[in-house]
Amino acid sequence: MKFTDGQWLLQPGAAAHYACEAYDVQAHDDKLVVFATTRPIKHRGDTLTGPALTVTLSSPMEGVIRVSVEHFSASEPPRLHVPMPGAGKPAVRIEQTDTDVTLHSGPVSVTVRKGEGWSLTFREGGKLITRSDWRSLGYVQWPGKGNFVHEQLTLAVGETVYGLGERFTPFVKNGQVVENTNKDGGTACEQAYKSVPFYLTSRGYGVLVNEAGPVSFEVASEKTARVQFSREGESLDYCVVAGPTPKDVVARLTALTGRAPLPPAWSFGLWMTTSFTTQYDEATATHFIDEMKRRELPLSVFHFDCFWMREFQWCDFQWDPRGFPAPGAMLERLHAKGLKTSLWINPYIAQKSPLFKEGVDKGYFIRRTNGLTWQTDLWQPGMAIVDFTNPDAVTWYQGHLRRLMAMGVDCFKTDFGERIPDQDVRYHDGSDPVEMHNLYPLLYNQAVFEVLQEVKREDAIVFARSSYASGQRFPVHWGGDCWSNFESMAESLRGGLSLTSCGFAFWSHDIGGFEGNPPPAVYKRWIQFGLLSSHSRLHGSSFYRVPWLVDEESCDVLQAFTRLKHRLMPYLYAKAIEACETGVPMMRSMLLEHPHDPACATLDRQYQLGEALLVAPVFTESGEVDFYLPQGRWTGLLSGEVKQGGRWHRETHDFMGLPVYVAPATVLPWGRETERPDYDYASSVTLRVFGLDDGASAPFAVASSDGRIAARGTVQRDAQRYTATISEGGLRDWCLEVDGQRSPVQAGSTVVTLHMA
Repeated sequence: MKFTDGQWLLQPGAAAHYACEAYDVQAHDDKLVVFATTRPIKHRGDTLTGPALTVTLSSPMEGVIRVSVEHFSASEPPRLHVPMPGAGKPAVRIEQTDTDVTLHSGPVSVTVRKGEGWSLTFREGGKLITRSDWRSLGYVQWPGKGNFVHEQLTLAVGETVYGLGERFTPFVKNGQVVENTNKDGGTACEQAYKSVPFYLTSRGYGVLVNEAGPVSFEVASEKTARVQFSREGESLDYCVVAGPTPKDVVARLTALTGRAPLPPAWSFGLWMTTSFTTQYDEATATHFIDEMKRRELPLSVFHFDCFWMREFQWCDFQWDPRGFPAPGAMLERLHAKGLKTSLWINPYIAQKSPLFKEGVDKGYFIRRTNGLTWQTDLWQPGMAIVDFTNPDAVTWYQGHLRRLMAMGVDCFKTDFGERIPDQDVRYHDGSDPVEMHNLYPLLYNQAVFEVLQEVKREDAIVFARSSYASGQRFPVHWGGDCWSNFESMAESLRGGLSLTSCGFAFWSHDIGGFEGNPPPAVYKRWIQFGLLSSHSRLHGSSFYRVPWLVDEESCDVLQAFTRLKHRLMPYLYAKAIEACETGVPMMRSMLLEHPHDPACATLDRQYQLGEALLVAPVFTESGEVDFYLPQGRWTGLLSGEVKQGGRWHRETHDFMGLPVYVAPATVLPWGRETERPDYDYASSVTLRVFGLDDGASAPFAVASSDGRIAARGTVQRDAQRYTATISEGGLRDWCLEVDGQRSPVQAGSTVVTLHMA
């Protein structure tokens, strides 16, 4: 939101009051409290009118500085904030001089200049990271629009900004206006299903605006050398998160706001769905599954979308008997085929649902301020919205899911949660509806995820569309409604990279696009991209997404890349375990992995899958693709071709190939199994060595499908001799491979040596 009209003027009608003097600074054991005036205090008469701002500086976690700004402290209800399960009271150190006061928390500090000339300076070690200075912190009164608090933090020359949730706009956010409000807008616009008021910069720090309600960001837009964030009302709260690297920032952010539990290994296999508005029943599902089997196309999860329930009754949590007359027996047959099953749900109850009257009578729905149930026709006629601030409503909703799981359902796709009213609404716990709009999907997904954990334990997983800051605690998430073209495929990737830059460890998207019928080239290229993502799902709207309805080659592509992902699982699941332990996402931007390579700062058509694999999806019908390799010798995983980094490359691929390059000095665990994602990774694994220089060593980690690391070790090269040594855990029937040459298989030894011919 812009408050100024260029450099010198304000917007018509707006009156801005900027912090200009730290008139008083009080040092406490764990915080600084600054009384900031909006005019220089030259004599007693200057103290007689406001506004004045109270700025509290504290630390919720080592390496994080929290800034809380208040104008009127008692004229509004208490604000809701971002959930911070990792917050505490770390030891801080306060230093005072005649001119300033500094609060230190671990490596980060904030310095307040005393007296005239407002300045908050944030440093990591001795390095300046950002500042709030002249006309940065302000209180704006704007008749007809409201009162606002804004902050502006400086950007250095060349500094680039990322994140702010799942944003499908350009990956680098400089120059953009971002409204932090969840909306159901699809991937082809500036709206987001998953708003996150956090940005990461190329200088190696991040800023989390600690607000639940709508925050407006001007990213080098209103002021070209600053990021402004503003909030209507009388207060504003934010945290500066230290690095020094982008990975360190994300690790601190997720330590503060929570990390993802580990999804089950089976969830990394291929998911296939009924699609949305297509005609389907038990016979349709059985045909798809049997045809996948006949064509030797590995499948792990089958998902039933909305019409597993009767039309006009979503949700009633009852199978439509016209299409699914014996669902329990059907689920038992699917389990016998080795499949997991997923059901679509949403947090709405249609008026025609048999559950509607019970929900109204017992107060399980969001109400209007007059005490009556809030209803709408948008989506399901007359629908109401479950009030997850009501513990009894949560228990009621979970009870229906528990019944479905007892029948044999394994997980749920938690759709919707964005179209939540923020006017004329009353919640059970009295929460402000404006504040609750973005927090609602957290409560919704938490209710579903927790009942899954209760029943399924380590197998708990949702497939969620809406979320907010800290929502990574309830994995996994997918990118929402995209079109079936290359443009939407690319914007989906931008959204995923923006979201994972905010600490979301796992992310997926609709292979082939959701809306429309994908041309064969789009479908096959999206298969490659989808199977080289953390989670992989074939899903559409009005067309089935089974490959044989596209063309026969699509079946070959799907088979090849599903099998490739399965063989990569000893590596991928180790990266998943690491993501849950550190917060660093599996699928990550080039900037996150290579922050010191300036060429990586703007790359949004390629990504890293862990540190070992670089993936450049093909977005052209011709198969031509440009991509950048950082410094070092990179090896094509599919081609074996070695290329030098530090430069751009152009390749043309058929549908069985794309640029997937292995990083220099990599030991890549390669599994034996091609038909399923969950198997004994530690048995018959091959350690494939890439780009290891003479005299160098490289680490490896092999996962176990039960969520542990089965083995860790290193490979050392001495001339033509390669030696793999296990330092922790163990492997069975394993070997070493370099340039196609293999060592003898070792049954249980901790050392393998390969002498190259």
